Amino acid sequence: MEINVLNINGQETGRKVTLNESVFGIEPNDHVLYLDVKQYLANQRQGTHKSKERSEVSGSTRKLGRQKGGGGARRGDINSPVLVGGGRVFGPKPRDYRFKLNKKVKVLARKSALSYKAQENAIMVVEDFNMEAPKTKDFVNIAKNLKVEGKKALFVLSELNKNVYLSARNLQRTGVMVASQLNAYSVLNADVLVVTENSLKTIDGILTK
Repeated sequence: MEINVLNINGQETGRKVTLNESVFGIEPNDHVLYLDVKQYLANQRQGTHKSKERSEVSGSTRKLGRQKGGGGARRGDINSPVLVGGGRVFGPKPRDYRFKLNKKVKVLARKSALSYKAQENAIMVVEDFNMEAPKTKDFVNIAKNLKVEGKKALFVLSELNKNVYLSARNLQRTGVMVASQLNAYSVLNADVLVVTENSLKTIDGILTK
């Protein structure tokens, strides 16, 4: 699949790049995508939720009523879960939600996500560009020229560029990511991928080892 290379003014440069079929042209695996996205979202969870159980609630331990004959459920002290203000039964505790996925599974997931975007013609290739200073207005002009303004766009760079990152940081529907950190969730979550020429080489190098 060949794609025209654009400059940041949205004009064709006359050059074309060929997307690697083994990365952008495979049959997507939906189950692997599900696993990778599930892992990514699980890793974002802090896991700091906590509620107090019966033994942790502050209150008297005096037994309030008789064991039998009251006509209702048994209850002991005021911390009983059946009473208002009592502890919670099997409440959430701090935990780590992360889980492991094999490297080959994660590679297949990224290939599947990129292949879906290629099928949807949602990949744009632009020349490598730089910004002299962080300026959101200049980045908005680039998005307008590339006709991705208002869309959920992910700009994929070959290496970290602080000025580009800071320029796009205040834009709600725009993200900037280094090619080496690309993941299936970020690809699927974007409406369009704006990929620089050198980042294509980085993606090929990582996913075709």
